[in-house]
Amino acid sequence: MADPRTYRPRTGEIPTTPGVYRFRDQHGRVIYVGKAKNLRSRLNSYFAAPHTLLPKTRTMVFSASSVEWTVVSSEFEALQLEYTWIKEYDPRFNIAFRDDKSYPYLAITMGEEFPRVQVMRGDKQKGTRYFGPYSQAWAIRDTVDTLLRVFPMRSCSTGVFRRAKQSGRPCLLGYIGKCSAPCVGRVTPEEHREIAQEFCDFMAGKQQPFITELEKKMRAAVAELDYERAATLRDDIGALTKAFTKNAVVLKETVDADVFGIEQDELEAAVQVFHVRGGRIRGQRGWVVEKVDDSDDAELIEQLLQQVYGDATRENERIPRQVLVPVLPADLEDVTSWLSGLRGSHVKVAIPQRGDKAALADTVRENAVQALRLHKSRRAGDLTTRSAALQELQDALELTESPLRIECYDISHVQGTNVVASMVVFEDGLAKKSDYRKFSITGDAARDDTAAMYDVIHRRFRNYLAEQAERVASGPVPRGGGSIDDAVAGAPRPKFAYPPNLVVVDGGPPQVAAAGRALEDLGIADINVVGLAKRLEEVWVPDSEFPVILPRASHGLFLLQRVRDEAHRFAITFHRQRRSAAMTASELDEVPGLGPVKRRALLKAFGSVKKIRAADLAELTAVPGVGQSLAIAVMRTLGSPALSEGADAGDAGGETERAAVNVSTGELLD
Repeated sequence: MADPRTYRPRTGEIPTTPGVYRFRDQHGRVIYVGKAKNLRSRLNSYFAAPHTLLPKTRTMVFSASSVEWTVVSSEFEALQLEYTWIKEYDPRFNIAFRDDKSYPYLAITMGEEFPRVQVMRGDKQKGTRYFGPYSQAWAIRDTVDTLLRVFPMRSCSTGVFRRAKQSGRPCLLGYIGKCSAPCVGRVTPEEHREIAQEFCDFMAGKQQPFITELEKKMRAAVAELDYERAATLRDDIGALTKAFTKNAVVLKETVDADVFGIEQDELEAAVQVFHVRGGRIRGQRGWVVEKVDDSDDAELIEQLLQQVYGDATRENERIPRQVLVPVLPADLEDVTSWLSGLRGSHVKVAIPQRGDKAALADTVRENAVQALRLHKSRRAGDLTTRSAALQELQDALELTESPLRIECYDISHVQGTNVVASMVVFEDGLAKKSDYRKFSITGDAARDDTAAMYDVIHRRFRNYLAEQAERVASGPVPRGGGSIDDAVAGAPRPKFAYPPNLVVVDGGPPQVAAAGRALEDLGIADINVVGLAKRLEEVWVPDSEFPVILPRASHGLFLLQRVRDEAHRFAITFHRQRRSAAMTASELDEVPGLGPVKRRALLKAFGSVKKIRAADLAELTAVPGVGQSLAIAVMRTLGSPALSEGADAGDAGGETERAAVNVSTGELLD
């Protein structure tokens, strides 16, 4: 760890204007991003007496080796730049709100010709309207099943829709009246889109007009003595009323709001939000976050709103007119302006003081209390296990520091063919898949496992040294000045810039010796290497006659096994991809200028490479997209008999019934 006094800037160097600052570690990695109204005041607070800092702030300051800042013209610009940099660098010490589950949404794909209603999770897609999130997927399906009686729109998959369209027969839902069957033309695309729009309007809170209209139609049917239609309309009204009353009315029907509640202790915080649309609770969502700095409640709320609504894309319905919070954000005016800009209209951020909104806010906070309690009971064991595993490895392997970053390498091949290697990364005991890497191994390096291991370790750390040298040559980032665009448009993040505390190889002494020799040849002496042998799960260290034996129930051994198994899985997956590609190779792949589209066209026209080889020039050029020059290239590559026939015919001066080509000139022979 670095001493903060070695990189603390002079007080007079730091401007007193608004700006955004970044702390970097010894490898140049951004570990914290923050903003300040007064950069000098905020940065000086980090270099106070260490015993006055909170534990996590003290850890961050001692983990850093440099600090830099960018001056902006206003606090609003600082808010925007801070959010941009947090998303770009994913700093270790910034608060990261993570969902405690993957929430399902009710989605209507209005961007399709025939919109479909379905349950969706994950990233939002353009042209799709979302309602929710819901706490349970079955709640969405129950609602959809009820509403399809009144709004019979498509709910089938693309495959089912296509098969029904080809066969001319609708699926079961079309027969029982829960789908208008656009697949067989019972309704036009315009009529089906109108049904889908009515479905969206109902889910958006406009329920009462539909119920009122159906009641009028039911009374009219009764007056005309059409009791059958009246009974159908009565059942439709019952279905809408059932869906309408699924969510209790908590506020006025005109209220659209997100209500946040928070509960926290010194180390963690739990956040809950209720999504209220049309006066009803449409969904619930929760996060649990580890507090990594000394942010107060106002700053925590500001960071929460940044993350929740910063990813809201351009769908206006995702940001409501009101955002109700337990504490106003630190920069209320700037946050309000930012949210209003994202929504396209005014957004009000407020604390509910009395009435139904305050009562609902108390309910949300109680949910946050319960969520934090449940999280602690579930995660305590896991956090303890990871910490114990890292400590056990440090003690057993006699490491100078805890192996917070572990890299594991594995070689995969079948009898020496398609040799590949994998590199997986674990940080703080958890997999960091964004840092995984694949290696293809060819030539002399592929002759055996030890040569392959030497090659992959040498390549990985050769790249590391090159990137470190490039970073040193480029010089430090200048402090102060510059525009937001200049600050954001930085160089791409390097792939191999961060060295591990521990390298694990899959194998015994030969593989460990090969890895150690690769590091030694590069002049790297501060990275520890061990090998984990599969047979007895022995841990081998370089230049040791005997292995380190960890207890079978050891948390450290379990962590090494997880890392090794993940590297093996990743290597096997890559090897299978390479092997499949090799097995599907064709002679047509060698034809210059022949791409996959025209290759498929040739195979479709002739059926096999053998028949393509037997074809003459006229037959080849008859295939759409294949010209004379490409056909000649195909014939040459495949060794077509028509080439020799053409040559013989040219030499003899005779004629042939097949179209032929001169092998030397490529000209069509008459």
